[in-house]
Amino acid sequence: MKTSRVRCAAALLCGPLLAPLGYAEPLQFALLAKRVDHPFFILAGEGCAEAAQAQGDTCLLLGSSGPAHFRLQNEALEQALERGLDGIALSVTHSKWLAEHALQRLGKTPLITFDSDLGPTERELRKGYVGLDNLAFGRQLGQLAQRLRPQGGRLCILSATSLDTNLLERLRGVRQQLRGGATGDGEAERLNGENGWQELKRCPLYNANNQQSVLFQLTTLLNAGSVDIIVSLGSWPIHQAGEFRRQLGPLLAELDEQGARPTIVIATPEPDPAQRALLDDGLIQAYLSMESREIGRQSY
Repeated sequence: MKTSRVRCAAALLCGPLLAPLGYAEPLQFALLAKRVDHPFFILAGEGCAEAAQAQGDTCLLLGSSGPAHFRLQNEALEQALERGLDGIALSVTHSKWLAEHALQRLGKTPLITFDSDLGPTERELRKGYVGLDNLAFGRQLGQLAQRLRPQGGRLCILSATSLDTNLLERLRGVRQQLRGGATGDGEAERLNGENGWQELKRCPLYNANNQQSVLFQLTTLLNAGSVDIIVSLGSWPIHQAGEFRRQLGPLLAELDEQGARPTIVIATPEPDPAQRALLDDGLIQAYLSMESREIGRQSY
């Protein structure tokens, strides 16, 4: 059976474009990422640097490598604030923690957020936000799930942590779309049979931004044979497409022969050729992508 293939791009929610201010001296800005080795932040950093260079300025990509953690980001933010930068764009991990620690030292450094905003009670600390409307992005993920499994099914959602504001918004969006409307926050929002959608009790699964962790979780989930559709709020399963293919390819092929392979939908930056091949080969059924470079450009 030929596997359906879907890829979409989501619009950005951006602030107004401002005319150059005409400073005599070049300005130095920075994107403070959740992790600097993630494809999204690499592409966003390139976009910011290109836009800054065109105006004679610079834009640095700052942060830690490896799985994201709010304590590591707090340390990187403290270091960035000591550099006397002309502005910082921050992708938020743990809003309350950062507000109570590094952002206490913000001083006069202009701060915006990108990709992942501060929480509602901390937003007075930033001047604006550039990035996706993450609630709408989550709803688009839900629409893909509805398109690929119109009858509903047993659902597992993958996320990194329960703290990232952008991922929490995407999670709410998926649930709202599949339920057919908004309800309250928290556990009461879990899908429990509405419109045929049932979230597994063990889900969402949190992977701490670690591909090996999420691949292990998926292997366990697939072996249990209890899931019809998997929706990943980020690209963690396919950071290295070859690893996804090596570890899950044989298992997915076996489930396909049994007529029991689940549908897999993944949010991702612009897919690279190896990731597109996963889609072409039917290992992934849909991507929902974001314009990473443009988010970086608009942040500058």
